[in-house]
Amino acid sequence: MLRIGTLSTKITLKQINKLAIPALISGVSEPILSLTDAAIIGNMEINATTSLAAVGIVGTFFSMLIWVLGQTRSAISSIISQYFGANNLKAVKNLPAQAIFLITSLSLIIIAITYPLAKSIFELYNASGQILESSVGYYQIRVFGFPFTLFTIAVFGTFRGLQNTYYPMLIAIIGALSNIIFDFILVYGIQGYIPALHIKGAAYASVLAQILMAILSAYYILKKTNIPIMAKLPFNPEIKRFSLMILNLFVRTIALNLALYFATSFATKYGENYIAAYTIAINLWFLGAFLIDGYASAGNILSGKLLGAKDYESLIDLSNKLIKYGIAIGFIIATLGAIFYYPIGKIFSNDKTVLDEFYKVFWIILCMQPLCALAFIFDGVFKGLGRMKYLRNVLLFSTLIVFIPVVFWTDYMNLKLYGIFIAFTLWIIARGLPLIIKFRKTFKSLVQNT
Repeated sequence: MLRIGTLSTKITLKQINKLAIPALISGVSEPILSLTDAAIIGNMEINATTSLAAVGIVGTFFSMLIWVLGQTRSAISSIISQYFGANNLKAVKNLPAQAIFLITSLSLIIIAITYPLAKSIFELYNASGQILESSVGYYQIRVFGFPFTLFTIAVFGTFRGLQNTYYPMLIAIIGALSNIIFDFILVYGIQGYIPALHIKGAAYASVLAQILMAILSAYYILKKTNIPIMAKLPFNPEIKRFSLMILNLFVRTIALNLALYFATSFATKYGENYIAAYTIAINLWFLGAFLIDGYASAGNILSGKLLGAKDYESLIDLSNKLIKYGIAIGFIIATLGAIFYYPIGKIFSNDKTVLDEFYKVFWIILCMQPLCALAFIFDGVFKGLGRMKYLRNVLLFSTLIVFIPVVFWTDYMNLKLYGIFIAFTLWIIARGLPLIIKFRKTFKSLVQNT
């Protein structure tokens, strides 16, 4: 059982890696689900490019929903880890169950609203004709996995707060592998047994994988911890702080997805080949982000614990280590991407026109990786500290003042996908730099005054 315990606040590379590596593997499962759909759909014999474009559009909207409500993980992890560091976990023992109940209830409301409005939603992304029809069909199946995804995310947040990323890693690996298997079976079919369902098969595969992950999450949280998953009244006193965190992260995530909306909308406007190429590029960018997110998760988990223990000196030492490791990972990702530049594209499409557009911009995504490392790692640290309001303000600034004006200007200049990813690069810089400055200013001051 994972229970209350007293741990040394001295942070070592071994301790960081013990949390970061499983979190990295766990985090990669999310983009792998999307990349698997993209790779398998992109190589179908029927309507491959159209279906790939539809997956990209729906993926953007679905990611928005998950990122908005999936902030439960960060909020739960922040509160649990701070109480863990203060050796007072009993005070928030019932919080995760209450959070899970609230967030899954909200997901059912969202399904009820978005299901009948799917066509209107994807028309806002400039989808039309066969792309629109495929988008609606894909979404109206995949959305039923939404509550199961949010349940799993909340359980992952609880484990992170308990300084454990091992069980989420196991669940994520099983979920990713099962999704790949389901994809092959349902997209291509098994002759004489299961008909080929094409893009709808990919949607069913995702839902089945999400249900399996939710079942495993319930099993491990009950078996390996003393945290209940059945919500009971009265509400925990920390539910108010949890709700404020979620509200700030909600606004922040809306700003984040506003950037993704404009990027997807412009890519769709440029034509079928552009949105297909953008789908490959953005999913690979997400993969790089989640690889880096392993160390961002370690920062999230450990910063909350160190803050709870009021060990500010170790907190600064942690940030210094995370910067070095994160940048190193960013350069490794960029280097591997450069080595396998052309083979990577061919995994996801055999359409030469799509690949030509993808290869034109893939180098920008690779160059962004070290910058992404800094932004994502300090994003994780600030979530662990519970500084959600500042994160909200930084995202509002970087999206409204930096990304949107730049992407409209590059559209006016007819830079197409070049312009979209130039805007993303400046957006990442505007996200990361203020966080680093704020963190060092705040905690160096606290160390001096201690």
